[in-house]
Amino acid sequence: MRRLLPVTDPTATEDHEWSLDELADAYAYPDGADGPWLRANMVSSLDGAAQHEGRSQAISSDTDMRIFGTLRGLADAVVVGAETVRLEGYRPARAREAFAARRAAAGQGPAPAIAVVSASLGLDFSLPLFAEPLVPTLVLTGSAAPPDRMREAEKAGAEVVIAGDGSGVEPARAVRALAERGLTRLLTEGGPRLLGQFVAAGVLDELCLTLSPTLTAGDAQRIAGGPALAVPERFDLASVLEEAGFLFTRYRRI
Repeated sequence: MRRLLPVTDPTATEDHEWSLDELADAYAYPDGADGPWLRANMVSSLDGAAQHEGRSQAISSDTDMRIFGTLRGLADAVVVGAETVRLEGYRPARAREAFAARRAAAGQGPAPAIAVVSASLGLDFSLPLFAEPLVPTLVLTGSAAPPDRMREAEKAGAEVVIAGDGSGVEPARAVRALAERGLTRLLTEGGPRLLGQFVAAGVLDELCLTLSPTLTAGDAQRIAGGPALAVPERFDLASVLEEAGFLFTRYRRI
């Protein structure tokens, strides 16, 4: 892998296998951020598909997955939609020795919490994500969520967080609720509908986008779905890494 932008060290542009420490430095959360920082990690094909046959694995790569793991290793919490939990077969985040010292120095727990966004709580609470997490899983929902499902979630060991009036979850309120629990380094892995809600609410600070050198055609979802913004929001290109035709980019809100 090589760095294309920014070029602060000429040797960084040379193609070599990056260590996890190098990746962690490259993707570090900004120092002195005022309040929570929400970043998204998504992959897209050249023709804009965020998945192939319902999953992202077909357009990903080994290095993309290393960056995926690095971003998790830096986060306090991973925010994900219920549909993505079901489609991708989400499991609890695990503690990784490679990030242990870095997390301890930052005052973080051994692994990020998984925070599942679900209005209906139509989730299988017997899954390992809820029954066997290293860090208790959070479920973000609205105040009108079915009471019996809230009780089932709590019985399974999950923490239910009310982050919206009515049946839905309000993105800004969800971010605030996590920050109030000391979870300020936030990462969302989608899916597209959830990311679209974060974009529409203006709470997304950073997008880590892998551009995959693949074409899929078809009618797969884009990385963000839902209603369009009245005015497109501009982001600045912060960094670009490249390997085997894959571009690993970071964009920050202006």
